[in-house]
Amino acid sequence: MWPTTFAPEARGGASGRTVGHRLGAAGNREGRRPTTGEEWHAATGGGAATITVVSVLVFAACTPRDAVMPPAPSTSGPEATPSVGATVPPASEPPALRPQGSATDNLPYFDAINRAAIAADAGAGGRDFVDALIAAGFEKSAMQVTADATTIGDPADSIQFSVRFAGECLVGQYGPKSDGYHSAVRPALGTGDCLIGQTRPIDW
Repeated sequence: MWPTTFAPEARGGASGRTVGHRLGAAGNREGRRPTTGEEWHAATGGGAATITVVSVLVFAACTPRDAVMPPAPSTSGPEATPSVGATVPPASEPPALRPQGSATDNLPYFDAINRAAIAADAGAGGRDFVDALIAAGFEKSAMQVTADATTIGDPADSIQFSVRFAGECLVGQYGPKSDGYHSAVRPALGTGDCLIGQTRPIDW
């Protein structure tokens, strides 16, 4: 086997040539070309220099460099700008009496008047609704209303009131047993009236 360590003098002088001669003799015995001391020095010294250069390059490549952070993405989006020519929809107009319309056309107005009467007095009775509807422009002669009390004087479970309008009937109902206020458009009866049963006269 080839020697693994050498004295520093192996790079030159007599000791180097001695080692070279020994290696050359060994090479002759093994059938290889003899190596002189200078050739061995070139082989070993040059190799060491090459290894040193490579090591320096590898070390430099592994040395951390100043990190360069990419610019932070912008989080602010484009500012919203109102579109040119945009119009705000007008507020819905309050319902109004439509004398030339149908009963269905006038139901929102009928409801608005009755709900206003309830808002003014939660215990509103039949006359309160009739008076409010007359003041709102409905025809008194076309109205009907039931009694506020039973025949024995107890409060009625609910009261009903109506307005005949354009061949149909606007009917309202209010009371504790009717779960608040309700309304509907109903066809007129064969008699021309809107309410079935006994009603009170509107004589005030």
